[in-house]
Amino acid sequence: MFGLFDNLPRRAAAPRPVRAGDWVAGFCVAGILLPEAVAYAGLARLPVSYALTAVLVGLAVYALFGGSRFAIVSPTSSTAILSAAAVLSLPGASEGLFYGQALLALVLLAGLILCLLAWAGQGQLSAFVSRPVLRGFAFALALSIVIKQLPDALGLVLPPGVAHDPLPILFYALGHPQQWHGASVAVALLAGLCIWLLRRWPRVPGTMVAMVLAIAAAGALNLAAQGVAEVGAVPPLRFAPGLPQLPLADWLPLAELAFGLVVLIFAESWGSMRTLALAHGDRLNPNRELLVLGVCNLGSGLLQGMPVGAGFSATAANAAAGAVSRAAGAVALGVIVLVLLLALPALHLLPRPVLAVAVIGALAHALHPKPLLALWRMNRDRWLLLAAIAAVLLFGVLHGMLAAIALSLVAALKRFSQPVVHELGELEQSRNFIVINQGNGAQASPGLLVLRPEEPLFFASAERVVAEVLNRVAQRPDLRCVVLSLEESSDLDSTAVECLQELAQRLRETGQVLLLSRVKEQVRELLQAWDPQGLGTPERMFWSVADAVQASRGS
Repeated sequence: MFGLFDNLPRRAAAPRPVRAGDWVAGFCVAGILLPEAVAYAGLARLPVSYALTAVLVGLAVYALFGGSRFAIVSPTSSTAILSAAAVLSLPGASEGLFYGQALLALVLLAGLILCLLAWAGQGQLSAFVSRPVLRGFAFALALSIVIKQLPDALGLVLPPGVAHDPLPILFYALGHPQQWHGASVAVALLAGLCIWLLRRWPRVPGTMVAMVLAIAAAGALNLAAQGVAEVGAVPPLRFAPGLPQLPLADWLPLAELAFGLVVLIFAESWGSMRTLALAHGDRLNPNRELLVLGVCNLGSGLLQGMPVGAGFSATAANAAAGAVSRAAGAVALGVIVLVLLLALPALHLLPRPVLAVAVIGALAHALHPKPLLALWRMNRDRWLLLAAIAAVLLFGVLHGMLAAIALSLVAALKRFSQPVVHELGELEQSRNFIVINQGNGAQASPGLLVLRPEEPLFFASAERVVAEVLNRVAQRPDLRCVVLSLEESSDLDSTAVECLQELAQRLRETGQVLLLSRVKEQVRELLQAWDPQGLGTPERMFWSVADAVQASRGS
């Protein structure tokens, strides 16, 4: 696993000076991460110190070992709310001490799983969650988080009978405007206006400016006396490494829940990293990024911090502010340390309506409908998009995430389990074999059937491919040979091998021969070892369709 760090850039004898773009981007990122940390700690139902610890650990570890020039690893809204939902699904999780210990255990387990997956070379883990599902999940998650901020933004106290789910909260808030707290609404509107106006200058941390002004106003005008709720005292950070004190029986269900968090961390982080890497011509190693994210979460969990990932908002802001290297993250780390040393006690004055507006502002990009509309106009995977959104809004974040993963897997299995098999014909004696259709001039050879499955052969598709081949054979009583092209199969599992052997046996019983073409090296070695007297012989496997057809004519 540690070999993944072999390609890390070596330190020069004299450190390079930090470029101007990294200084500007670092200050900008710091102004984004500080208010986000406070907000996301509330989403995770943890003290602010957990989020601030995670920010420091994520920035430090990724600045040392990460591969992306722009990625900012810190707490994100999705990981915060998903980890909270996962822990709250356990019996007794509402108890304060158990909740905090269980969430730290979840972070450690997620970090460990990420490292193990990197060691196993599973850097393409995010591919198991399709982009339509991930976009639908992200949109619904952002929408649910925004709705859950309405009570704080409106100064609204929910009665005990209202469930803390997005739709009940939305219906109650809209249905009881007479219970809105006027001063809280005014503070929220002023904070929102300030952030919106400052967005004209992308390098100005508008959210940070709004929070500083709100803290100053809270102290000068005594907003708490007017009923505006405050964040409250923030305990100092304590970097005391330690493992959560939980019995083994509680670690096992947390390990199961950690897999959903792992998928979300890497899918979200890799999506952010890869988008900017492609835009700037950079190359990234997914296995190394997987490992670094795992180390970031292990470090955060050991030091009493939240889960971390490379969120799109901070990462995109870092690139937009002019960052040219990972030094921008190091600058942001230094700025945040100074702020924590000098201004942490004043944070307790921050009005909760301003914090709610900060969360809503941080998620504004995720609520933009442009990616969803583009997918809808493409007329592909619409049901996946809608199902992912509905799953989060109806079943909650945890079950919505699990449903999103399941939807992606079901869509993949549906595609692979309904393979398309095309018949190939020679193009005017050119030794080029293409799909036979009207007008392209490809002709089938008498007594010969050349077929190509358009999906890889594996346990979910092999039996259906064999059934389709036999169905085509039954329609051609003059056949003496079938050529099956395996160009889409880089490897075969045991089910696919057995199905090919059964197909060869069925054809042999009717006096026909099965030849395999475009057999890749790994498949060739497998068949030679497993069926040396049958399909694994050189007379049955060929590198090209033309060679297989020529051999069939001479047999």
